[in-house]
Amino acid sequence: QVRLVESGGGLVQAGDSLTLSCVVSGLIFSTYTMGWFRRTPGKEREFVAALSRNGTIGYTDSVKGRFFISRDNVKNTVFLQMNGLQPEDTAVYYCAARMLLYSDDPDRYLYWGQGTQVTVSL
Repeated sequence: QVRLVESGGGLVQAGDSLTLSCVVSGLIFSTYTMGWFRRTPGKEREFVAALSRNGTIGYTDSVKGRFFISRDNVKNTVFLQMNGLQPEDTAVYYCAARMLLYSDDPDRYLYWGQGTQVTVSL
């Protein structure tokens, strides 16, 4: 059974930092592209960042230079370091797994976590 479990969300003030973690089990982690997405009420899932098995990295424009994705293939964990958080970053953040190739399209990801809430206040 494949499981993705996010943690690290919370309530912070604008300008603060958070690091999200996603622990994965039930698949060969090193062969998967890992992505982070977010959703706010009334909106579609939005791509945030992704990191492929061979190191291809991508970010949505609004987080470039502030958010950084990384992975630990020994601990089967993907991270999202978020710096300079702003109220517009408030969302439920999800990690997702896609076999092999890099993609920023959420519809191409097969496995999803339950999400972790990030709330940024002024």
